[in-house]
Amino acid sequence: MKKKKVNLRDLKPDSEAQHSHDDGHNHSSPDEIFNFRTYLPSIFSLVMLIAGIAIDYFDAFPHFSGWIRILWYVIAYIPVGFPVMKEGWGSIKKGDFFTEFFLMSIATIGAFIIGEYPEGVAVMLFYAVGELFQNAAVKRARGNIKALLDVRPKEANVLRDGDYKSVSPEDVNIGEKIQIRVGEKIPLDGLLLSEKASLNTAALTGESKPDSILKDAKVYAGSINLESVIEVEVTNKFEDSSIARILDLVQNATARKSKTELFIRQFARIYTPIVVFLAIGVTFLPYFFVDDYVFRDWLYRALIFLVISCPCALVISIPLGYFGGLGAASKNGILFKGASFLDAMTKINTLVMDKTGTVTKGVFKIKEIKAIGWEEPEFMKYLTAMEEKSTHPIAKAIMEYKGDNDDYHAREVFEIAGKGLKGVVNGRAVLIGNKALMIANAIDVPTETESIVESIVLVAIDNKFAGYVLIA
Repeated sequence: MKKKKVNLRDLKPDSEAQHSHDDGHNHSSPDEIFNFRTYLPSIFSLVMLIAGIAIDYFDAFPHFSGWIRILWYVIAYIPVGFPVMKEGWGSIKKGDFFTEFFLMSIATIGAFIIGEYPEGVAVMLFYAVGELFQNAAVKRARGNIKALLDVRPKEANVLRDGDYKSVSPEDVNIGEKIQIRVGEKIPLDGLLLSEKASLNTAALTGESKPDSILKDAKVYAGSINLESVIEVEVTNKFEDSSIARILDLVQNATARKSKTELFIRQFARIYTPIVVFLAIGVTFLPYFFVDDYVFRDWLYRALIFLVISCPCALVISIPLGYFGGLGAASKNGILFKGASFLDAMTKINTLVMDKTGTVTKGVFKIKEIKAIGWEEPEFMKYLTAMEEKSTHPIAKAIMEYKGDNDDYHAREVFEIAGKGLKGVVNGRAVLIGNKALMIANAIDVPTETESIVESIVLVAIDNKFAGYVLIA
């Protein structure tokens, strides 16, 4: 399977394909119409086949014989047989003679030659139905894989002619300035021009804890801007961005074949010619060993041999199994680089993974509150009064604390980039943030905090360490 560049315009989400219920036209979805058209040839052939067999069995129409009967079954055969024969002819033109399409074409045409018209149609119809089931499974798996593509950005606000214009990320050039509002996804890789930013990089790294960065730091497409409006200078074209590489990885995961798939493909190239020559042998060799040799009988047996020996079930089932596995994993948010890694999974005996957002939900909660020199309820009133001014996810977790905070109000709250908050609550100076903030304000921090691995919020009131809150 040849790789191709991902085109953002080809990856429209399903929601964008929907329309208003009062737009005055047919509301059947394109998928429903496509599915009906896909199954229509098989349905037509099935109806024609059943009708023909019924007429044969009950002898309902005396004139249903000769060319009329042949024509009836030819019409029944064409909708399911022609696509297979077309595929077989395409393979032959490429130098690949011995394919399942070739085998099925020979077997069914042979059935027509010896007068077994219903069997010729039935064999091709069953094969076509099998192909439909395969395609449906592939489509479902592909749909599961595409569900991962929701991480893609849909538009970019680029500065042109003194104004920000909304364009496709693919149309933005290196060196241009883009603007990202709160809650929007960063559409392209670049350098942060704003003083600071808080980004949700879970779609790229799996880390649910926001990443706080400063000016000139590298930002990656697919990250979500959590706080104020930011500006970014583009450093990579869309097709070279981190998100495009992820999309390419998802789209082309099935192209990376496992050893089993490669073996089956090579095996089929050897097996199929052998089946063809054996069928020829079944037809002609008995002439030299059987006294009452009848060419039609032995050709019929050879055709049966061709049908039951067709490797399509083997050739289809193995790749389809891997494809279904990739799709099922994608449905559950797990991305494999290719089918070969599904095989590698069977050899794993130890699994090491990040906990937050991987084996947990990635939602921050207060794990422990440690107030030093303060009662916990009063300590938390100072903390929640300050965090009420912040939009940071950790601040939101702290605000989940149950308590009456009506009498505590924060003012003169300033955010210190990369460190935390500084403000005044009910006349007391309050610092909330990390250890760097405490050190910068000459606050002594207990050594016990150094061994804590969870996210920790340190609090100082009136220039004295007042405690901390653990977030997990």
